[in-house]
Amino acid sequence: MAQRIQFSQHGGPEVLQLVEFDPAPPAAQQVRVRNHAVGVNFIDTYFRSGLYAPPSLPSGAGTEGAGVVEAVGEGVSRLKVGDRVAYATGPLGAYADVHTLPEANLVKLPDSISFEQAAAVMLKGLTVQYLLKQTYAVQPGDVILFHAAAGGVGSLACQWASALGAKVIGTVSSAEKAERAKSLGAWATIDYSRENVVERVLDLTDGKKVPVVYDGVGADTWLTSLDCLQPRGLMVSFGNASGAVSGVNLGILSQKGSLYVTRPTLATHANNAQNTQAMADDLFAVIASGKVKVDIQQRYPLSEAAKAQTELSARRTVGSTILLP
Repeated sequence: MAQRIQFSQHGGPEVLQLVEFDPAPPAAQQVRVRNHAVGVNFIDTYFRSGLYAPPSLPSGAGTEGAGVVEAVGEGVSRLKVGDRVAYATGPLGAYADVHTLPEANLVKLPDSISFEQAAAVMLKGLTVQYLLKQTYAVQPGDVILFHAAAGGVGSLACQWASALGAKVIGTVSSAEKAERAKSLGAWATIDYSRENVVERVLDLTDGKKVPVVYDGVGADTWLTSLDCLQPRGLMVSFGNASGAVSGVNLGILSQKGSLYVTRPTLATHANNAQNTQAMADDLFAVIASGKVKVDIQQRYPLSEAAKAQTELSARRTVGSTILLP
């Protein structure tokens, strides 16, 4: 028998339950992984709350983890029992001792990256990879705006964008988080709890604004983000930490400067084994180089998954959070 976290109805963290289950043998093209560490991310709360609907209820939780291949199904050719692996794109059920998923969703984990590092960085790191390298190819000298710069994604983005030669303006909610973002490579920070973001962006860019805004906050920052963009700038809305952006009149994009908007997801970038491994290799290389450091600030036992999600949703966390089965 093994243990996992599941929920039978949508709601707050209190709907998460620790249950025992008997893992089934992996089917064709599937791999069963013995998790050594599991990542905790905002997207996990979206499935739990019902913002994103799981395939069915009751449902497992979590999409990210790292461990060792324990069993393989028929037709598995890339991986074998004993391989170190990591994953980020689901299916749901990572909050568990063991997780079975398609071989195509797994990447090989080099010895230079620990299980805890991989579980803490896969989803956020692959997200940063496609944001900075594919959605908008950041160039040396670019001045970019990144919301929640001290959070899990932001912490990695500040480091990686800085390594690419960009100047990151990061929004934060406190002086402590501003100090953290700067220590991770942010060129400047804006404390939105006491500063006007648009005015500060204008001041920092000598009135030019920025060519791209990376916004994982959602509803609360939508209009502010648009007002920080140069004409024909790109608004990258990649998350909903404050709620989903809805009821948008596309005319606002013309009014604010013929702006572009995209709502990218990791699933459409890491959409096959080759792409996912290539993105992961890029991520692992920048970590191995020392240019990006994985900062795990919160560790919880699997049984305290509800507490981990509560702290994350309340924005009382910095860096990455993991569960230890």
